[in-house]
Amino acid sequence: MTVVVEKLKVNYKTLEEFKKFKEYGIQELSMSEDLEANMIENDSDSPFFGIYFGDKLVARMSMYQISGQYNRYFEPTVDYLEIWKLEVLPDYQGKGYGMALVEFAKQKGMPIKTNPRINSREFWKRMGFNPVSYELDRDLGENPLIWFPEGIHEKDHE
Repeated sequence: MTVVVEKLKVNYKTLEEFKKFKEYGIQELSMSEDLEANMIENDSDSPFFGIYFGDKLVARMSMYQISGQYNRYFEPTVDYLEIWKLEVLPDYQGKGYGMALVEFAKQKGMPIKTNPRINSREFWKRMGFNPVSYELDRDLGENPLIWFPEGIHEKDHE
């Protein structure tokens, strides 16, 4: 079976699909507020990506490109991707959908930062992400994990 990651259109059909995720009680990950705040029909600049099983959205994430001027994680200073709100519906977990979303992001060839949810750190570690080795973001309530392609290294804050 081939898993295809699609850019999700910002429209009411997508919003209805997102509501299925919220019904599973993972409200802090619900993107429906984001979608409503960006409600431009079929917005081509959508930050949302997902995987459908048949006509049902079963996995999704938001992915933003961050300018290097805000980089606190990678050396040399570069633009990077930030993944938020990666979620797979419970009945579809353990089938490679979350991995497919992360691999899709890695194929962009840019460093990636994420702030994993509690209980998801092992998943991110299996995907090659590592903790940031300094305390700055813990003060901001973050506990980021990062991944970088060959040739780009984590800043040394030892």
